[in-house]
Amino acid sequence: MACYERRPPSGGNFNSGDSSGPIGRGFSNLRSFQLQRQARVKDERIVELETENALLHLKLAEHWPSSAHPALVQLCHLIQVNVTMLHTRLFFTTCQSEIFRLQLSLKEMDMRYHLEKQRRRELHNTLVELKGNIRVHCRIRPLLLLDGELDDPVSQNGSSSQEVAHAMDEETILVQCHRPGHPLINKTYNFERVYGPADSQTAVFADVCPLLTSLLDGYNVCIMAYRQTGSGKSYTMLGPGLPSDGHSDVGLIPRAVEELFRLISENPSGSPKVDVSIVEIYNNDVFDLLAKDNSTVVSGIKHEVVTTQDGWTEVPLLTRRAITSVLEFMELFHQSLQLRARNPTLVHADSSRSHLIIMMTLTAATSLASIDQRPGQSLSRERTGAGKRNQVWSRLQLVDLAGSECAGVSGVTGLALRETSFINRSLAALADVLGALSERRGHIPYRNSKLTHLLQDSIRGDAKLLVILCVSPGQKHVVETLQSLGSGTRARQVKRGQARKKPPHSQIKELCLGSA
Repeated sequence: MACYERRPPSGGNFNSGDSSGPIGRGFSNLRSFQLQRQARVKDERIVELETENALLHLKLAEHWPSSAHPALVQLCHLIQVNVTMLHTRLFFTTCQSEIFRLQLSLKEMDMRYHLEKQRRRELHNTLVELKGNIRVHCRIRPLLLLDGELDDPVSQNGSSSQEVAHAMDEETILVQCHRPGHPLINKTYNFERVYGPADSQTAVFADVCPLLTSLLDGYNVCIMAYRQTGSGKSYTMLGPGLPSDGHSDVGLIPRAVEELFRLISENPSGSPKVDVSIVEIYNNDVFDLLAKDNSTVVSGIKHEVVTTQDGWTEVPLLTRRAITSVLEFMELFHQSLQLRARNPTLVHADSSRSHLIIMMTLTAATSLASIDQRPGQSLSRERTGAGKRNQVWSRLQLVDLAGSECAGVSGVTGLALRETSFINRSLAALADVLGALSERRGHIPYRNSKLTHLLQDSIRGDAKLLVILCVSPGQKHVVETLQSLGSGTRARQVKRGQARKKPPHSQIKELCLGSA
């Protein structure tokens, strides 16, 4: 599952002269096709020479005297037959050569298309990073029994008429729906990446992987799954079940932590220390899942989100645990998920009723005599002991948001209905913040929700932010799907300025419990 980010040297181009990259492999394939074509041309020339030789034999036979030996007459007849066969062979060889030429031309065009598409994606990603835009990837989950369409005999006969969201290519999604009594829907949306129902967790993580290299380069990173309930957000981030039934289905959060420690192991001498905190935002209250001790009810202290004098957001007295391996993280991760608020609904039998946020802080111990910063990077500092401080290297936020839902569809009542109200309000607050940023308003309403207040540093441009927009493909959920795609489109329009390597930050040790 190891993943490597390939970046060009300063002022260089991707894959220039490198046969191991996609462009290099493309040129190797092109050379192979050219050699095949040369071999085919030589084969055609051989057939032509054989035909010419046969015709010469035939002309010689025509000049023999009529009283020639019967064996010569028979030879002449055989030559005539051979010439006819060679003409036929030449005709078919010419046809095959033309077919091969067209196939080769098509392959060359297809290869050039993919090479140019790869170049365009690399240039687009660079442009997105320079502009500071939020990267939005869209994932369409497969049709499931909960969609209702699978009970439709039309769907069981193989028709895809009930599937209204389609991945047209790697960057385009089409929503096409015609419902009796409703206007025809035929809309396309573009994102940095679109995953169809058949795309695996591995394929999704391959596009997330380079962000973890950026994390070790000193950039803050935030990855969140967003929008409607039952669309596959928790599956994408957590996996189908914990422990996972198979490595191929492992979610992005375990994969990201595994990749982080793999990257750290490649440079043991400069390895940063890793601390983790896990919180949930339930009914607009922040709870520390590493401090909770009851798996059946919400317990523990309600925490506040505060803004420091330097303008950064923190959660006072939040538990931080030092981890040195993936196994240590997974143990804390499993325990926290058992404490997360959940309730069954008509849409999802195990619906998450809170926003889950995993915060990982990378720090490096530095002596007070050598606190000079690296060029272009300013690190926060935490006291660790006599003559030393921990400098915050970078931070990673992994966010599994609760899904927006319609109470009439989910069938919730009582406590679950109250949870739905808080979930929808917090997601609406997030949409308002993204809308204000895209419109460049003077005031951005981060404090309208604990969710947006806690994610403020990531949203406003001090982190590389990736939003994985999850949507359902069924006609039953087309309204929510269109709303989700609209939100994702607005998020792409946000221009936050280029992300910076870890900006100045106040001391935060006093706000947190000691690492356990």
